[in-house]
Amino acid sequence: MSTPRIKICGLTRIEDVVGAVAAGADAVGLVFYRPSPRYVDLHTAACLASAVPPLVTIVGLFVNAPAAEVRATLTAVPIHLLQFHGEEDEAYCRQFDRPYIKAARVRPGMDLLQYAASFPSAQAILLDAFVDGYGGAGRVFDWSLVPASLGKPVILSGGLDAGNVGEAIRRLRPDAVDVSSGVEVGKGVKDAERMRAFVAAVRATAGRGWA
Repeated sequence: MSTPRIKICGLTRIEDVVGAVAAGADAVGLVFYRPSPRYVDLHTAACLASAVPPLVTIVGLFVNAPAAEVRATLTAVPIHLLQFHGEEDEAYCRQFDRPYIKAARVRPGMDLLQYAASFPSAQAILLDAFVDGYGGAGRVFDWSLVPASLGKPVILSGGLDAGNVGEAIRRLRPDAVDVSSGVEVGKGVKDAERMRAFVAAVRATAGRGWA
């Protein structure tokens, strides 16, 4: 089976972008949500993006941002894919003429099938843990809440690290995995060895046929 694509999110330093790419990340995430400790301003984001080579996807993460703010960011930073992590509806998400993924904050009682169906234009649904505020806070959610199929690609997030990502892949068969705190030594500060270990764990699981 194909290896899930790997996104490393919440990058704030050039050396971490270089390390993520060297480790084998398919995508890097830049956070434009000001309350986040991983927030980057437009100047910093543009510098980080300049260190990303061709064929690695730059993802911009927003939470309930004014549309004008998203457009200003797209003008200043070469973002390939948008990620919306708040209460944005489908009309809002598709207005920017840019591919996007929509995050679902998973908790008991949530109808993920209905949620996914409400974003027909989304490239994928990203599954994260529900916590107060936004972002999964490095917590793993109950994977048994996820249906066998959501009718569109799934990106798994929420408390993943090199130690548990293999089991997550075997159980849920996601199209991609997304890690942030699981490869950090501090909020927004990535560790090159942890990033390499995470990528290696994903590839090793896929190499065993996800059995």
